[in-house]
Amino acid sequence: MVEVAPFEYTQSDTVEVLAAASVQVPETSVEDATVEGDDEPQNSLTRKFTEDEWSGVRALREGLLDILAQAYPDREDQMVSVTLWGVSIDPAKTKDARVSVLLVKFLRARDLNVDEAKKMLIETLRWRKEFKIEEAMEEKFPEDTFAPLGRMYGRDKEGRPVVYNLYGANKDLDAVFGDVERFLRWRVAFMERSIELLDFENVDQMVQIHDYDGVSMMSRTPGQKAAASRASALFQNYYPELLFRKFFVNVPSLMAWIFWMFKPFISAKTLEKFSMVGTGPKTIGVVLLPVIEAKQLPKRYGGEADDLA
Repeated sequence: MVEVAPFEYTQSDTVEVLAAASVQVPETSVEDATVEGDDEPQNSLTRKFTEDEWSGVRALREGLLDILAQAYPDREDQMVSVTLWGVSIDPAKTKDARVSVLLVKFLRARDLNVDEAKKMLIETLRWRKEFKIEEAMEEKFPEDTFAPLGRMYGRDKEGRPVVYNLYGANKDLDAVFGDVERFLRWRVAFMERSIELLDFENVDQMVQIHDYDGVSMMSRTPGQKAAASRASALFQNYYPELLFRKFFVNVPSLMAWIFWMFKPFISAKTLEKFSMVGTGPKTIGVVLLPVIEAKQLPKRYGGEADDLA
């Protein structure tokens, strides 16, 4: 999944754009079961795995100690469990349905290539330690600067959380991007809080709505450019297969034009997750309402909800 930072539009953003947000989540998890003839713990997500995916998951599990040793070479005890997105990965107890859901994400992101998936998982764990994810989550960011930029509101018809990126909500670009490192910490923390809405038992992906209302593609600061480039790389490299659909709404005409120009060069698999939508509640609602119930969708996007909470 490629993620674009607010307000910026670069060649890497074009790849993301071209490569492509209810009901309540069930109150109880699906009971653990077993694959016929096997002892694999199951949930509603693992039951959808293909045979090739199961094969890859088992291969990754067999190499889990080596994965952790490479990710955390300074740890004295490699048998200590690791938590990724709220899921405990215990090398002493690798058969866990939620762990299988995490592992298959890395496999899918690398076309079921076990070696490449292993490499991606190692690099993700290393980066999370270096970035100090927990500290970013605890950091207090200026509410007036960052709070308007991101919202989590409602769920789609299958229970996936809907996450909004409101790129034009703060016109003070110097406040947002003046400190690029701070922006990146906020953006990663917002993504991590969005992932907290996933249980990895019934729901393991989110829907994103990227709203470009009020955004000008002609006035970009150096901070914007740096933030966009680095954020795009972070989300592409370290957050695999967490996106179900992404909708670009109220898109400036220039961005839409570039989309149509480059669309033939993007894979169908990637494109199917993304939708370029026009402007206005009626136009946007035609595209979003088949995915999100009207009572879960704000009026500004063609729904019935008053506004984003």
